[in-house]
Amino acid sequence: QLVESGGGLVQVGDSLSLSCAASGGTVSTYTMAWFRQAPGKERRFVGAMLWSGGGTYYAESVKGRFTISRDNAKNTVALQMNTLKPEDTAVYYCAGSIDIGVWNQPSNTNRYAYWGQGTQVTVSS
Repeated sequence: QLVESGGGLVQVGDSLSLSCAASGGTVSTYTMAWFRQAPGKERRFVGAMLWSGGGTYYAESVKGRFTISRDNAKNTVALQMNTLKPEDTAVYYCAGSIDIGVWNQPSNTNRYAYWGQGTQVTVSS
């Protein structure tokens, strides 16, 4: 089970950190990812961290602004979001995958079997 937290209303240029707590599994053995979904749009890939080695991959729209990290002791994954823009407004979802081929398609939602309920992030201008 994955549970996200940390969403909220922020201003343009602000920073916000989201957390994803896992239970029933260990984040260090899953490829963990963040997706987001804006109203009326499909769910889109934000970034992912490979279970082995902790390598990361980000969507171009967030590269350089967002960072994924993992705390194995707390069994959590975080998404640090800096320099937020109005277009970052969305519901953010944490996802986990044990598919060894997920790294070939980290942005493919079908590769992820485990999802959180989502947390709303609103960036106001």
